[in-house]
Amino acid sequence: MFKGVYYTAKFQVILVSLVCFCVPGMFSALNSLGGGGQIDTSTGSKSNAALNTTFTIFGLLGGGIVNLFGVRFTLFLSGLAYALYSGSYIYYNHTAQPGFTIAAGAILGIGAGVLWAGQGMIMTSYPLEKEKGKFIFISWGIFNMGGVLGSIIPVVVNSENNLSDAGYVAFLVIEVLGAILSLALAPPNKVTRSDGSGVIISKQENVLGELVAVLKLFLNPSMISLFFLSFSSNFFYSYEFNIYNAPNFTPRSKGFNNIFYWASQIVGCYFLSKILDSKLSRKKRAYIGTTICAVMYNSIWIGVIFMQRTFRPVREGREPRYNFQTTGAKYFPPILLYSLMGFLDSCWQSMAYWLIGSLSNDSIVLSRYVGFYKGVQSAGAAVSWAVDAGKMKPNSQLILNMVVVNAAIPFMYLFCKRIKETSEVNDPKTSEELVN
Repeated sequence: MFKGVYYTAKFQVILVSLVCFCVPGMFSALNSLGGGGQIDTSTGSKSNAALNTTFTIFGLLGGGIVNLFGVRFTLFLSGLAYALYSGSYIYYNHTAQPGFTIAAGAILGIGAGVLWAGQGMIMTSYPLEKEKGKFIFISWGIFNMGGVLGSIIPVVVNSENNLSDAGYVAFLVIEVLGAILSLALAPPNKVTRSDGSGVIISKQENVLGELVAVLKLFLNPSMISLFFLSFSSNFFYSYEFNIYNAPNFTPRSKGFNNIFYWASQIVGCYFLSKILDSKLSRKKRAYIGTTICAVMYNSIWIGVIFMQRTFRPVREGREPRYNFQTTGAKYFPPILLYSLMGFLDSCWQSMAYWLIGSLSNDSIVLSRYVGFYKGVQSAGAAVSWAVDAGKMKPNSQLILNMVVVNAAIPFMYLFCKRIKETSEVNDPKTSEELVN
């Protein structure tokens, strides 16, 4: 009985989601503290810029790497890269030398590019078309529970200074356990979808063939439309974590805020999954989901403009930082807005993955598409973290975020226009025909 359950698509999606709970989930909690849990955020910004630079390359190549070497081995090594990054801050705590942490960030970018390509391939190719919203919710929800749990760590162990060694050790141990758990994943050719069919797997290429297939994505009209959504999808993190959360709240309060930020992500992806798996035509669902994301983004970030003015006395040192234990009712508006940012982020990410999943059901093809998405996403994030490391003023960074995201919205609608009602085909090799 267990063997029958183990090879089901849902079990495998849950399993890879638990890997993400332990690995990128812990990274999310650590990164959202601002500066990787350090009072001085400059090293964290520089390491994130290095991370996203290598992530850009290995995000693009990640799908091909997973196709060539399989999900078990590639995700295992990727998980260890996350643990190395968390551990590097212990060294930083004792030496104040940023070099190791920045180098660990670059190594993590390699692992993260491969891990997210593998995770995205499983999440988008294992479910049936009518289940893709639900499977994205399951995966994103479990992953973000890692962010919730990880955010409790600094609240419990942190002082009002840099995150302690004990906090970083806790992150490291959980990430190593997640890396080991990835070895339990089943090969795609043994997985059974909920209707009894197998996962669609087209012909796997050799190394040169995979490289050519990745390069061809830059000529694919749907991928060109996806480019701007991808570039914008992690662009706002540097503002949220280093401009909004880090300087305006006490160290323990930052972790407290992140509990709500990541919990709101779970609610957001559940909300959008109900729309994306509704009985409406697939094109209508795409348009409605995109419109909801666009309206929510601008509404919430207009609120951020006003909140940034409220924070000005804190930034200028005329008022103490917000403290969840002592600030009182004044604490509610900023944490509500921060929670809405998390809600919006999960809707934005869920929308992107659902749009990608609408292009094909083939695991080989989707691993490349997700790799393209993550690679371009990381290019945008690298620019964003570099801007933050360059000390751009908060107002200017906020405006830049809004410009980048709003520039992507017309291309999202263009992408929606190209969506077909189904990607089901008899020959999996022809699945790419639907997007050309």
